[in-house]
Order: sequence, then C-alpha cells, then structure tokens
Amino acid sequence: MRVLISGASGLIGSELSLQLGVAGHDVVRLVRRAPTGPDEIRWDPAKLSLDPAALDGVDAVVNLSGASLARLPWTAKYRQEILRSRIQATRTLTNAMREAPTPPAILLNGSAVGVYGNRPGERLDETALPGSDFLVDVVVAWEREAALAPDSTRVVMLRTGLVLAKGGALKPLLPITKLGLSGPLGTGRQHWAWVSLHDEAAAIVHLLTSQLSGPVNLVGPTPATANAIMRLLATALHRPFKIPVPEKVLTLLLQDAARQLLLADQNASPAKLLQDGFVFTHPTPATAIDWMLRQP
Repeated sequence: MRVLISGASGLIGSELSLQLGVAGHDVVRLVRRAPTGPDEIRWDPAKLSLDPAALDGVDAVVNLSGASLARLPWTAKYRQEILRSRIQATRTLTNAMREAPTPPAILLNGSAVGVYGNRPGERLDETALPGSDFLVDVVVAWEREAALAPDSTRVVMLRTGLVLAKGGALKPLLPITKLGLSGPLGTGRQHWAWVSLHDEAAAIVHLLTSQLSGPVNLVGPTPATANAIMRLLATALHRPFKIPVPEKVLTLLLQDAARQLLLADQNASPAKLLQDGFVFTHPTPATAIDWMLRQP
C-alpha cells in the first residue's frame, strides 16, 4: 500500500515508518518545507493547505500530527496549541480527501484514551462514553474532525495510551528514576493505559488491512497501575522506588497536566484489537519496559 503519514518524524511516526517499510509498504511523508524527493509532500496545516491532487494514488492516510502533551507546563497558550494543532491537521487532511478525485480508502487518525477522563473502578472498552475535562474536549473535537472524511473512507480513531518509549511521556521520568528519586505519584494506585512503542506501531500496521472502524483503543492487554509501571522501571534500572510525590505537589507544579496525565485512572482495554486477532509482542509492562531499555 501507499501510505501517507503526517507526523512521520515524531516518536510514533518514526517507528511506524520503519515497520511499514519492513512490511513492504511505500511510505510518503507530509512535510512543512520544500520536498526533497518523491516520498515527501508539502502541506501547511496552519493555513489548511494541501493539494488534493497530492493524494492521487494514496491508499491510506495516517495522521499523527499534534502538539506534544508531554511538553509541560500546559499554559493557557499551549492548551490552545494542543487543540488547534490537532484540529488544523485533521481538517486539512479531510478537506483535501473530500476534494480528491479518488480519496484514500483509509484514514487512521490520532486520538487518545484521554477521551475517557478520570474513571476509577471501570474497565474502559471502546463503548465507554467520554468523560469531562480539557483533554476529553480536545479528543472529542479531534475525532469529530476525523469523522468528516469522505463516506467512502474507512476511518479509525487511534485512541493511544501512555507509549512506553525513551522519548515518550516517560522521558521526564527516566532521569528522575536513574537518580534513584522515583516513587509513587499521588497514591500510585491509578491505572495507566500503557502500550509499547513497538506494539503501537504494529497495531497501526494491522489496522491498515483490518475492517475495523471508529474508535480503537491502542493500549496493552494487561492492566497496570502507575506504581506497577514506575516500580518496574526502577527495578530494571537497579534503582530504589521510595520517594513519593504527593498529589498536592504534582497539581501545584503541573495543574491540569498532573490531574489528566499522571493522576487520572484510565483502565482501558484493547477489546477491538483483541477481537480482531491482533497479537501483542509486549503483552505486559515488564516486557515493554525491557524492550524499551534495550533500544538505542
């Protein structure tokens, strides 16, 4: 297949491009500068600019564009950028797809388990209703834009959890752990919807040839708390896990980012992926962290 990717140079996009190439697919990247070869197409999502003719021959679009949630703190200005970057990128793509003579058959659009909000005591599959907070509003608006793709296009919302990778959301926690300063975040009993970087990309490759549509949770199959994941990381690095960070301190420092990223309880289930026959290479946080730490 000929697969067009936005956000191809990012954490997930880089791993996805690698796996697509190994699987024999042709990867084309959207760039915001002059293209340097036939595998690049210029766009400007800030101006909703993408030539519909550039989609000629494209079988699938994977949209991974959006300002990083891991960039802290979420100032009022940056909160606007988190929303605006996702809406503009998705709208640019769906506008061009609707104007294309032969629109791509598939749109795999970024999304997040943040849509569920803080849901302690629940196991959240794709039928769970949205919660209520800033990230919920962002994801609902993001998915609404993706749904504006042409009727002939199969649309999947990639509801991604905490991607276990050195450059992902764990990036600010790695140096703390290496210094032996990690410990429970709040109570530490909140569930984190985790997934290995490898399985995140592998699931997207799987969804290219699946018949699934609508929201799909891209999360690992084994529930885990924040304490379990952080303790596994500390153990793998041969460091202690003893110094707690109280909820009040986290929220004072990071405000909404603490409440919605670190302290929210989201026990999400990859129900659709499992029913569709996807097999996780890293089915537990331990196997995911082991793989992560072995990467260069």
